[in-house]
Amino acid sequence: MAERSHGLQAWIERLSQAELPALAAVVQDLQRLAQPDNTSVQQLAEVLLRDAALTSKVLRVANSVYYNPSQEPIRTISRAIVLIGFEQVRLIGLSVSLIDHLLARQPREQLQELLARAFHAAVQARSIAGYVLSKHQEEVFIAALLNQLGELAFWGSAGEQADELASVLAQPGIEVEKTVREVLGISFRQLTLGLVKSWNLGELASLAHTRASQHDPAVQAVRLGVQISEAALDGWDSPAIDSLVGQLAAFIGVTPEEALQQVLASADEAVKVAATFGASRLCHLIPHTDPEQIRLQQEQRRARLLQPNLQILQQALQDIGAMVAQRADLNRVLDALCLGLHQGAGLERVMLAVLADGQTCFRVKRAVGEGTEAWPSDFVLPVERPEQPHLFSYVLRHRETLWMGVPASCSLNELVTQPLRQMLGQGMFFIAPLLVGSREIGVLYADRRLSGRALKHEQFVAFQRFSQLTARCLEAMGRRG
Repeated sequence: MAERSHGLQAWIERLSQAELPALAAVVQDLQRLAQPDNTSVQQLAEVLLRDAALTSKVLRVANSVYYNPSQEPIRTISRAIVLIGFEQVRLIGLSVSLIDHLLARQPREQLQELLARAFHAAVQARSIAGYVLSKHQEEVFIAALLNQLGELAFWGSAGEQADELASVLAQPGIEVEKTVREVLGISFRQLTLGLVKSWNLGELASLAHTRASQHDPAVQAVRLGVQISEAALDGWDSPAIDSLVGQLAAFIGVTPEEALQQVLASADEAVKVAATFGASRLCHLIPHTDPEQIRLQQEQRRARLLQPNLQILQQALQDIGAMVAQRADLNRVLDALCLGLHQGAGLERVMLAVLADGQTCFRVKRAVGEGTEAWPSDFVLPVERPEQPHLFSYVLRHRETLWMGVPASCSLNELVTQPLRQMLGQGMFFIAPLLVGSREIGVLYADRRLSGRALKHEQFVAFQRFSQLTARCLEAMGRRG
């Protein structure tokens, strides 16, 4: 029976000595060359020249437009170090060595998919780093490339245990993290950190897995690159990509539109870089950015979007209407309100923000819809600052139900302040005051900003009707209370 490994040390020893000895030796030799002084330049050339195939591939990568945009011919390792830098050549050697060893045998499907994602993440991260770092961009590239080194090494070298894990993971309803721990004795993340430390792959590769370094711009570039590469598998129009593009825009100081173009350009670049590194077989696994394919993806997603349901809408209105005459529970009223607006009227995000803390601020009482989970804890809006009036207080004070984003309300756009935009995003929305008699309770908010679809007149009518009925129900509850 083949050797079985269990636990961190056993796997590090197996991958370093039994399965990947040549790779481990090259990696350690390259990582020992930490400073580009005269001695280490010569040592770097010697390490790479020991393997003619490796030398050839390093020179091919060094001559690519990605690393050598001037296209001045590079025919020797020494010349490569002079023209594109010691660190770049060292990391190219490290990357090529890793890829060659992982793809040397018949690579299994999991390895190819993971390595394609690693290339995509690396190029995305390096592009992001170009906006926020004056140097260390190549370290960002390698840290993103090796972000899942443990899993890469496992699928590339674990033999029968890899077959065993693949078989178990193919079963429906399996908890991936738990299953991995049962088969390996550790998580893939722990294995990655163990190999990074054992092979001395640098601090940044380790920092990308820790929370303590979340404000380090290099680490943020790595994490964003990795997250974008994963989210892209669900399509460039997915909600996850929308969210990450927004984060990227804020991080590098561009508009969301410009950030998206940067992301798409990096995806195209990743295909070229993978081919340059000798991994052409992976190119088809990197999400393409062909406009026609993206259009088809968008059409498929729109077909899955939340649509109005007249039956649910009518039932919710009837339920709230009945509660006006009954001794209704507040939670039942709010459940019916949110259900009617969300699933009935087809409004993607619905929020009830009430006056709280002695009526000094608005806090979210209820919220439904994708991405609203944090609103009850994170959304706090002061009632009004004289120097910065805002729409929530305006609506409550003037008893107006508004459809924002249409010409009739454009005069009030300045009341949609920066804090509101940061929390709610851009686009059309409905907002209404919630009153019990003359007493101010809060505001009701709804939008379709997740998909970017325009709001419709019949949705506004439903929104007005629900806000009015809810106010009547709360007033009746107050009289009976």
